Amino acid sequence: MQKLLSAKKFILFIGLVLFLSACHRKTIPETTLSGSGKLRNEIGYASYYSDKFNGRPTSNGESFSNARYTAAHKKLPFGTKVKVTNLGNWKSVIVRINDRGPFVVGRIIDLSKAAAAAIGMLNEGTAKVSISYRE
Repeated sequence: MQKLLSAKKFILFIGLVLFLSACHRKTIPETTLSGSGKLRNEIGYASYYSDKFNGRPTSNGESFSNARYTAAHKKLPFGTKVKVTNLGNWKSVIVRINDRGPFVVGRIIDLSKAAAAAIGMLNEGTAKVSISYRE
């Protein structure tokens, strides 16, 4: 009888833990985005690089590759990791800033083709996105 009572308490405890973990708000893990500062968000439009930029130098001096998860932003420091979420389908990708741009009104980030594919925006060419990063 005592073992049965202990087993019931254990099962109840496990059920409570699973329930509470399922209710936990989903957030960006602390170690996902570089920096220890405050989490910042921007909303705007993203576009992606044409294949003609493959092999050309980026603003930070490295060679551009549409196969890497990289992006251009007007102001963020090179190396900053940014979570980009397509607000049309909620797909997300984490990219590293290695270039400057975009220089089109309303656009906040230019993505590599691999990053654009990951969030499902290749057919449209642009997408409304939210970007999150740490200062």
